[in-house]
Amino acid sequence: MRKLYDFSDSTKNPYANRSKKQIAVRIDEDTIDYFKEMAETKGIPYQSLINLYLRDSAADNKELKTKWE
Repeated sequence: MRKLYDFSDSTKNPYANRSKKQIAVRIDEDTIDYFKEMAETKGIPYQSLINLYLRDSAADNKELKTKWE
């Protein structure tokens, strides 16, 4: 490894402000299995897929349709 690196022409990371926060969420096993299977076909980690799904829902202001019986 070099002793000195030249970062004078570097650019700031555009994703630095989009940091993620770790939280604990209780999710049913069948739901996790569903996302794991889907993530495997898409070739991405299942946690990233869940995040993308939630982000898409939030961006579209999707209303959760609940029906308690």
